Amino acid sequence: MKLLFPAAHLGAALFVLLLTTTAFAQDQTARHTNHLAGESSPYLLLHAHNPVDWYPWGPEALERARTENKPIFLSVGYSSCYWCHVMERRVFENEEIAAYMNEHFVNIKVDREERPDLDEIYMLSLQVYLQLAGSQQGGGWPLSLFLTPDGKPIAGGTYFPPEDAPGRPGFLRVLQSIQAAWAMRPDDVKQTADLVTAEVKRLSQPQLEVEDTTLSTRLVNFVVENVKQLDDADFGGLDFNPEHPDAPKFPVPSRLALLQHPVNGAPAADSLAIVDRMLDHMADGGIHDHLGGGFHRYSTDRQWHVPH
Repeated sequence: MKLLFPAAHLGAALFVLLLTTTAFAQDQTARHTNHLAGESSPYLLLHAHNPVDWYPWGPEALERARTENKPIFLSVGYSSCYWCHVMERRVFENEEIAAYMNEHFVNIKVDREERPDLDEIYMLSLQVYLQLAGSQQGGGWPLSLFLTPDGKPIAGGTYFPPEDAPGRPGFLRVLQSIQAAWAMRPDDVKQTADLVTAEVKRLSQPQLEVEDTTLSTRLVNFVVENVKQLDDADFGGLDFNPEHPDAPKFPVPSRLALLQHPVNGAPAADSLAIVDRMLDHMADGGIHDHLGGGFHRYSTDRQWHVPH
């Protein structure tokens, strides 16, 4: 077999290759360095060389948004978040998407472990928005939220793919929709932001003490029947949405406990069958640590195979 590089020239060739590779890596780093480069958070530093012009949360970013009258895109995540890394790799490294973000938005990255206060208030904002929008989606990370220049929540979601996918709009299309609404209907956008903000403030107020009350059997039965509608009859689970059948699966122990709770005597047989099916699939699946014991937080697939 004829070698690609003769032995006499192999060392020189490898040296040239090493120089070329190193130069390319340095060029990639130099080509994209944003405002996160001086941060101490490992999660923020992971995004310091995205083509997105990220800012940390602070006066500089907020003042720029107000001065330029641009909406803010706020992305909150953490180092061990699987979908945060997927979005970083597929969306925030996309040159076309990054260019659109940089032109039309002020982009802020937050590490939720560094700023739990921001994570808490904006996660509540996302949940309020989703509820007002009639969405069945819950909160989660990455937290992707669009804000007015003064920081009021407009709209948002969690993970967005780069292009349209079943049940999820592509992120570029989302960006274009928000930008168009802000450019053509700013008063409507501000009205929505004020509505969400008012509800967030209401929910954030300390709750007044209330007297204990007895739940009626009728109400409990109503809730039980609604929970049973979330059953995945094929693979078990109590957060199944047929419109998004491949969404992640969560154990939701409160719903399991509800179906096991006796109402007018013993729990109904069909309720216990739902519980048993879910627990059997969890015990057999990858969400269960078969070596060390215990269960992972959730499964990234419908069949409970891939833990997270």
